[in-house]
Amino acid sequence: MIKRWLTGFGITAYLGTLLFGIVSHAANYQDGSHPSMYFIVWDMFCGWSAYETRTHIVGQGVSGKYYELSPGPWGDYQPYSNISRHHYDSFNLNPQTIAVNCLKHTDHEPMTRLYVVEEAWAKKYNLPESLWKQRYSEPKEPYSYFHVRTVMTPEGQITGNAVPWLSYQTNFTISDNPRLQRESQKSAPMFTVRPTTETSSPSAN
Repeated sequence: MIKRWLTGFGITAYLGTLLFGIVSHAANYQDGSHPSMYFIVWDMFCGWSAYETRTHIVGQGVSGKYYELSPGPWGDYQPYSNISRHHYDSFNLNPQTIAVNCLKHTDHEPMTRLYVVEEAWAKKYNLPESLWKQRYSEPKEPYSYFHVRTVMTPEGQITGNAVPWLSYQTNFTISDNPRLQRESQKSAPMFTVRPTTETSSPSAN
């Protein structure tokens, strides 16, 4: 009797957990509240990239010297592993807050510009030396690509934004393809979208 009860409880808990994950994903409720949510949220096609990325927030002083603004001098915060918090901001939503907060609580020369720089490298270079030698014949020589995501004033006002490095490379390969350029010039959109507001010239008297 107890065994049957435990079996029923286990099945109910399992199905209930999966149902909670589906509802959480559909309603966008607490789907990223904890790393364990990854195991129950319905996210089979999450689009893992072959590149590792890091975010660097730097300030340029009037002397031309560059200052690292993240993490701040008061210490680092690593929420999940040994990676700093600002590296998790893949949508680039909070760099100005981090940069201005660092400048506000530190002594420094006047700034001219603030930059958010994205660093990307192939994830295969994360392999330890022992596994690298088993997999590849060439020496391990990591290479990083640096891409400016955001340019800001010293007050944190954004003056320039760019898409992530992978999106930039994707757009570049499409725009640099002569065949795709010819096809885009010949094709026509399926739907014609009419602007919601129209401007008219003033009537003459």
